[in-house]
Amino acid sequence: MPVADFATETCPECGGTGWAVHSDGGAGTAAPCGCRGEGAGPRLLAASGIPERYCGCTLDNFKIERPERAEQEQLFAAREQCWRYVESFLALDGRFGSSGLLFVGNPGVGKTHLAVAVLKELVTRYHVHGRFEDFTALIHRIQATFEPGTVDSKHAILRRVTDAELLVLDDLGAQKLSDWVTEILYLVINTRYNRKLPTIFTTNLRLEAPRDLDHVPVAAAEEPLAWRIPARLLSRLYEMATPVAIVSADFRRSYKMPRLA
Repeated sequence: MPVADFATETCPECGGTGWAVHSDGGAGTAAPCGCRGEGAGPRLLAASGIPERYCGCTLDNFKIERPERAEQEQLFAAREQCWRYVESFLALDGRFGSSGLLFVGNPGVGKTHLAVAVLKELVTRYHVHGRFEDFTALIHRIQATFEPGTVDSKHAILRRVTDAELLVLDDLGAQKLSDWVTEILYLVINTRYNRKLPTIFTTNLRLEAPRDLDHVPVAAAEEPLAWRIPARLLSRLYEMATPVAIVSADFRRSYKMPRLA
């Protein structure tokens, strides 16, 4: 099923934020927009930007069965942590939580599956205005706005990312950051940090660098996040998101790769 473009689904009353400002003789009063009403879930999911490959991902169908008991228990714990996040997302005062999740692990262990599953659960259950963004694709889309005749603008693309009530930023640190890319990443993370908007990150990189390997070249998948993300951003990220470590074999290679008879 094709994914609807977020721009075409933006509510004219709230601009896609989920909150409409009503005149009260002063600065105005914010209240939940009518676009959160009954039946909003499917529309919001279609507008969230989830790639077609991941549209069927749920917490219930996340595969935890593995030959190694320790690996299976670890995957079960990661899924349970996601369920607890979903259950606690809506506070007693009706406000959404401000903290996020940071999925850490090698490629193919299920980080994006879990991140999308959490996003879908929150959109369906609470009608959260969520957004999925692959970081590399986001950068390319912004760069494309510099070409003549481009309909979308850098401001419009970034607004959808910075203003989303819940953002999934997939594959953080996938590329070495130029000054321009660092500026974009800082704008996204710092804006959401200051506004206390929950963000879910995934990364193939380690959180910490072993002290005895500081000067030893390592494979990209083994690099610490600190080697790709500036310290000022990493500090904010630690406060914004709770780590969810996933230690497992590559599920795609072990279970999904086509086998020759």
